[in-house]
Amino acid sequence: MPDVDHAPAPSSSPTSAAHRHVADLARFVQASPSSFHAAEEVARRAEAAGFVRLDERAAWPAPAAGPAAGPGRYVVVRDGAAIAWVVPEAATATTGVTILGGHTDSPGFKLKPRPTTGSAGWWQAGVEVYGGPLLSSWLDRELELAGRVVVRSPDGGTAEHRVRTGPLLRIPQLAIHLDRGVNDGLTLDKQKHTQPVWGLGDLQQADLVGELAALAGVTGADVLGYDVVVADTQEPRTFGAGAGLFASGRLDNLLSVHAGLTALLEHAQDPAAGGRTAVLAAFDHEEIGSASRSGAGGPFLQDVLGRIADGLGATPQDRARAFADSLCVSSDVGHSVHPNYPERHDPAVRPLAGQGPILKINANQRYATDAVGAAAWAAACAAAGVPSQEFVSNNALPCGSTIGPITATRLGIRTVDVGVPILSMHSAREMCAVEDPWYLARAVRAAFARD
Repeated sequence: MPDVDHAPAPSSSPTSAAHRHVADLARFVQASPSSFHAAEEVARRAEAAGFVRLDERAAWPAPAAGPAAGPGRYVVVRDGAAIAWVVPEAATATTGVTILGGHTDSPGFKLKPRPTTGSAGWWQAGVEVYGGPLLSSWLDRELELAGRVVVRSPDGGTAEHRVRTGPLLRIPQLAIHLDRGVNDGLTLDKQKHTQPVWGLGDLQQADLVGELAALAGVTGADVLGYDVVVADTQEPRTFGAGAGLFASGRLDNLLSVHAGLTALLEHAQDPAAGGRTAVLAAFDHEEIGSASRSGAGGPFLQDVLGRIADGLGATPQDRARAFADSLCVSSDVGHSVHPNYPERHDPAVRPLAGQGPILKINANQRYATDAVGAAAWAAACAAAGVPSQEFVSNNALPCGSTIGPITATRLGIRTVDVGVPILSMHSAREMCAVEDPWYLARAVRAAFARD
């Protein structure tokens, strides 16, 4: 267990609750080195809390009706994405939904085909840049491979396995003696300078696919396909004055997925709370545009919401009425003001770590927030007793985007973009204030409970 509680506050204080929350976030991150592991961890925790795991290939049961039956609790996994939901006791065909949307993937590297390479006596791994990582942050770290492999099964079919190697790789930086100007500007060629080393010797003896196959209990010849990424292996931990800061890999965006899952599992314990169906939608592939069957641009959420509506006997008109009474909270990390680069931020809107979740606003709809959504988020924060702040980009700098506009466009559900302010976004190791992930979970819990 990572050392995330070495300076706890009194057990009754909000700070103590925040430290307990990030301790659990640390466990969630460590269990989730890839999107496939993250989706499975969502399902595992949901099942442990009494949710029923559904198979997309099977018929789904209609939610049981009546107070005696209690709320319907379900979870389904599609590749590296997971959706979990709670249908309230009194749900009807026109019952709306409240969605917390996040994503399971993080920027980094993905294993290429024919990945066993090498040079000058070193074994190397052929990797491709995934999304927009801060490349320099990946240097000189012990890294692992993690993801899924599909193998040939003895009956002639196929089987899927989640695998992780533990510390295996490292991208070594060139020594300053061989690059005297490195401190004046580091330039990394994405092909030549990011291929990690993982061994020494005759390249004919190296077999990276065989390493993955062994973890699945088969030989390399039995591997038919793989989706494998590179992940940092350093444990999350608190640090700083009063242990008030939290550092971890993959906070973008496992922080939001964990906050949404925590809120949903708590919400599920109170069947009378909230009149809408509460949904956690954890998508894959946000870092590369969300255009996949398990991404926010794909049909996964629409498929699930459609099957929930079918179970409640909804007509097309009923579904339209339900969506009109629904809200999606798109949650992703955002930028805290950086003390060394304050000029990169808006001069008036200055979100700071530790001051609560941020409401993301953009005139060009890179974020989906509008006035009505902003009011709904403000009400949730107020109900939870959580401070909140706003984020808007400096006009001279381009603004990123989220699953929010994609979800709003695809479903027509009112969407508000929020998140937690962090530093070192897209680094192999990001950081935030300890209080903010807990604040976010509290606000999402209040959003799920809205009437």
